[in-house]
Amino acid sequence: MKEKIIEALEQIRPFLQRDGGDIEFVELTEDNIVKVRLQGHCAGCPGAQMTIKGVVERILK
Repeated sequence: MKEKIIEALEQIRPFLQRDGGDIEFVELTEDNIVKVRLQGHCAGCPGAQMTIKGVVERILK
């Protein structure tokens, strides 16, 4: 499962890097919650929550 998550994040990464950011896989919890960390410009971006919900969550599901 972890490998599939990392593969999915690789699809998202170019989108974030284009805007000066990045995404890092942190962990997969026992109850299957994926934790990621936005980096670079994405870390403090006002639209970060929309990125997580609208892009990252959708692709991982």
